[in-house]
Amino acid sequence: MTDRAGHLAARLAPRASAERVLDLTLGTALLIAAAPAIALGALALALRRGPGNVWERSPRTGLGGRVFTLRTLRTRRLRLDLLSRLPQVVRGELSLVGPAPLAPGDPRAAWPGARQWRQELRPGLTGLAQVRARSGMPWDDPALLDQHYAEHHGVVLDLAILAEAVRNPLRTALGKARSTKAHLSDTDHRSPGYSGVE
Repeated sequence: MTDRAGHLAARLAPRASAERVLDLTLGTALLIAAAPAIALGALALALRRGPGNVWERSPRTGLGGRVFTLRTLRTRRLRLDLLSRLPQVVRGELSLVGPAPLAPGDPRAAWPGARQWRQELRPGLTGLAQVRARSGMPWDDPALLDQHYAEHHGVVLDLAILAEAVRNPLRTALGKARSTKAHLSDTDHRSPGYSGVE
């Protein structure tokens, strides 16, 4: 049994280290880029709600079953809630991509087979379940998607999920911008008293 576990760990180690390199490099770059917006968002929340109401703190189960405190800025604007978790990616509590971070005792962690892979993977800032959640397809159940990710995770899949995570909000924002554009008709340009007979 020990040999089997050692073989599995040896096989997963290169993939895990490559994903950690991605977390550190891309996570640090994103944190540097997002830091001014996060700081301004935190300041605005502190002025509006008071200093004690800026961060939401909740316990989550991470790698190896260790419990950590997930800190999230209490705003959804510009996705600052997710970006505010980037320091935890750099520290290694979260990964850029992974299964949803569950609270200790969440029944989804006890599902058959889930306990093992949830111990072996860092929870993610985003993940396959999050980017596919809006499709409404029956096979896009979050638990199944997390299981699929656990079985096939790697840097290539992580990059594809990150690209989709960026593309989805942009697509939504562009769709809203298009639907709110003013549509001018010919009548908008006619001078008062203009008649179609003229």
